[in-house]
This record gives sequence, structure tokens and C-alpha cells, in this order.
Amino acid sequence: MTSLQDFLEARLAEGRAQQLYRYHKLLTAAPGPLAVVDGRELVTFSSNDYLGLATHPEVIAAQQRGAALGAGATASHLVNGHFEIHQQLQNKIAEVTGREAALLFGSGYMANVGVISALVGRGDVVVQDKLNHASLIDGGRISGADYLRFAHNDVAALEIQLQRAREKRDGKILLAVDGVYSMDGDTAPLAEMAGLCKQYDAWLMVDEAHGFGVMGSEQFPSAGSAAAAGLDQDTAPIIMGTLGKAAGNGGAFVAGSRALIDYLTQFARTYIYTTGMPPAVAAGNLRALEFMQELPLREALNTRIRYFRQRAAAYSLPLENSTSAIQPLLLGCEKTVLAVSEQLQQSGFLVGAIRPPTVPAGTARLRITLSAAHSEAQIDGLLSALATALQSVAVPV
Repeated sequence: MTSLQDFLEARLAEGRAQQLYRYHKLLTAAPGPLAVVDGRELVTFSSNDYLGLATHPEVIAAQQRGAALGAGATASHLVNGHFEIHQQLQNKIAEVTGREAALLFGSGYMANVGVISALVGRGDVVVQDKLNHASLIDGGRISGADYLRFAHNDVAALEIQLQRAREKRDGKILLAVDGVYSMDGDTAPLAEMAGLCKQYDAWLMVDEAHGFGVMGSEQFPSAGSAAAAGLDQDTAPIIMGTLGKAAGNGGAFVAGSRALIDYLTQFARTYIYTTGMPPAVAAGNLRALEFMQELPLREALNTRIRYFRQRAAAYSLPLENSTSAIQPLLLGCEKTVLAVSEQLQQSGFLVGAIRPPTVPAGTARLRITLSAAHSEAQIDGLLSALATALQSVAVPV
């Protein structure tokens, strides 16, 4: 019989041998976009702080003022942990997303698991994209509903699964997808998906973790990819967004109709049975969302994305076709990705080396993320260092 210690050491050794072992990087402060990492100042192209709000002095000052309300919420929202600042934040989220109401969660993972489990169960069906985030996948599995997947962004394959779901069950069907995919940077064909949901009487849930704050419509410029696709509360009834990326703080939310939010308040276990968001974080989030409305941050980010792709084309870098802040460079081999990432770090740039199980086997990549706070000089420096690193490890460009 294998002891626990033997099992743990064997699995860890296996990960190291396969170049899949992951290490913590020690930061002295939030990267913005310069950071001291493991004692050395680097230009970071690896964070999800797309609008540069994590280090904005007024956002930090708002958190400091919020801390005067208490270091923590002290209890769950339904016991006595729901502060006025929480309600103000929920109201602001509803306003920004164009929804009737919103509900706060501790993280995007907790929101996705809690929402899916609250809405569907045995006798129902969850349909998901094969490249969905782990939190959506786990939420589907935990719910107890039948679980169907379809090829990434393949609308025809989705329709086949919706047909199967409707033929198989008379119960509820939930289609859950990422709006913007965190490792590929591409966007789901949400308008077509919403049309299929109407045809097959399914509910559409969109994870806006990487769309909220950086995409939107003319009326709701920061609402996310669903708004950018022309969808409203009726056609995209369930929106989940995180507050630790474009908003630069922490936590997550679900936005939708008043009935949806009232229902989740009563039945989402990951909301009911956990301590509320610290009031300081809620205050920082509220100021960040105000800045999304007041400042041209989204426009600045889009300018950086266009500049990056134009300059990358001049270097003939093999980037994926992404127009989002996430710009993946697929290298395939885990060893190669680590080698290039290490050379970039030696040149003064921090870029994430993404390997399985985060991405499928054979698709290891550099995940380059852009921020409105990056300068053109920093982008030029990264691209020059990247071209040199790729040549040194014999990756064709």
C-alpha cells in the first residue's frame, strides 16, 4: 500500500520530469506594469490588469478608506456580512452591465460553480465549449446534470449537442461559455449561440472574466463580450464577471434579472455559505468601475493591442489571430516554452509560460497580456527580446 508521502513525492517528481512543475514568483507589489519579481525589476506582460487599475493611486486610496469600515465582513452576506458598500458595488455593476441587478461572489470560480449548481441538477443538461475555464467545467460536473461538450467555437457542433440535449431531456438546458478565452484570446460567437439557445429553449451563461471592462457596446462600453455581440438581458440572461482582472481588485459577480439575483441569493451555496467580500475590496472595486465609466481606458488598451500586433507582424512572429488583450504565441513544446520564457526574464520581461494541464497537451505557449498602462517603448522592447529568444532556441519565425 502506498503511503501519502510516497504518492505526493512520486506525482511531484513526475511533474518535474515532464517540465510541468509550476513555481511561485515572489512579487513585492502588484505589477503595474513594472514589478520587482524575485528581487529583480521586470516589465510584466503576464498579469490580467488590463486597464492598469490595480496600481491606480485613487483605487488604492479607496481601498484604504474602505478598510476603515472593518478589516473583514465578519460573516456571510445573509448573516450580517452585507455592508452598504457591497450594495453600492452591486448597483454599480448592474448599471455598468445593463442588467437589473447583480450579486457579489468571492471569486470567479465560486461564482461559476455556485450558479451552475443552483440552476441545474439531475434531469437537466449542461452544454459547454471544450476549452471552457476549469471553473465552468467543474460547475457542470458538480451540478449532477448531464454534461455535453462541443468543439471550440464550433456553432454547428454546438447545435448537434443542443439537439441531443433536447431529445434526451425535457428538463432545463444551460449553455455555458467563456466570452473571451483566457488562454487563446479569441471570442465566442455569442450572437449565433444566443440564436440557438432561443431555438432549443436553452439558457445562455457567459463568463466575462476577460471581457468585462475591456469590451462592450456603445451604450454599455465596459459590459463585456455579450454586449459587444449585441446581446441584452433577455438574450444573455446570465453574466458572470470577475473583479480581479480589468477592475484590478478581487472578487466576482453575477448580473441579470432581479428574479435571477433573488434566486441565487437563496440557492447559490458558494454565496450563502462563505464570508462576504472585505469592505476595502468592495470600495476599491467601486472606484475602479467608476474609472471605467470616466476614463478612456478601453480605448487606450485597444491602441496598445493594435500597436503590438502591427509591430509583431514586422518581426513575423507566429501569433494567434487574437484581437483581445491576450496574445498567445503557441510553441507546442513545454521545454521550449520554458526556455524562451527564461530568456525573456533574463532580458527584463516577465511573460507567462503556459503548459498542460492549463492548456491541452502539445499546445504549450507564451501568454502575452497587454495593459493600457504599457508604453510603446515597453512593447517594442518585449518584441525585440522575444525575436532574439526564439532564434536562440531555434524556433522558426
